[in-house]
Amino acid sequence: MSTLSEYPYGCGRPAVIGRLLRMTTHRAPQPLSDPNRPVERAVTAALVLAVVAGVAWIGGMILTVAGWTL
Repeated sequence: MSTLSEYPYGCGRPAVIGRLLRMTTHRAPQPLSDPNRPVERAVTAALVLAVVAGVAWIGGMILTVAGWTL
């Protein structure tokens, strides 16, 4: 069989280079980032602000719908 009929788009099998090795099972002893970094604090503050804004928006929608029925 020719490779053109087996692989109509010209994508043949990748060539194996060298030997296949087992994956490592080592884990990092410490987290990669320091939990006290200011970037993480800024992201946490932004997420808290987003949650507060979402709760306020939902509260406003509830008050709007409740106002229609009065």
